[in-house]
Amino acid sequence: MIDGVKVKELKVIPDERGRLMEILRRDDDMFEKFGQVYMTTAFPRVVKAWHFHKLQADNFTCVKGKMLLALYDPREGSSTKGEVNSFEISPEENPLLVKIPPLVYHGFKCAGEEEAIVVNTVTEPYNRQVPDEFRVDAMDNDIPFDWGDDVTVWG
Repeated sequence: MIDGVKVKELKVIPDERGRLMEILRRDDDMFEKFGQVYMTTAFPRVVKAWHFHKLQADNFTCVKGKMLLALYDPREGSSTKGEVNSFEISPEENPLLVKIPPLVYHGFKCAGEEEAIVVNTVTEPYNRQVPDEFRVDAMDNDIPFDWGDDVTVWG
């Protein structure tokens, strides 16, 4: 596991009315602080990658569909420099919350046949004037990860 990455198995609680899934609590070991919560989606085979943050930690989960989340550690001095982690996350098959520390590249792909809905609880609010977001091309880079052949790429 990449140094600083934490994974929490989420519990889905169904009843006759629907389902409940607690995602992140302030008394969780992986909770750091609250910046904002946002939702993003991807259509089947769409890749949204790669970027990292200098200040912000992310807490990713997928609440509908299936997401392939990939991480890469480029950090000098890290005990896991050069490592890649990937997680297939879905609320039905593998409900997980993944904490991504600053400076770790990440991206995701909708890995199912329906739109994937991702919820991210981040430690910093988005700064529109000076975004804490640093990107590399999804396919043309030095990251040793293959999204597969049948993909549509978005940065």
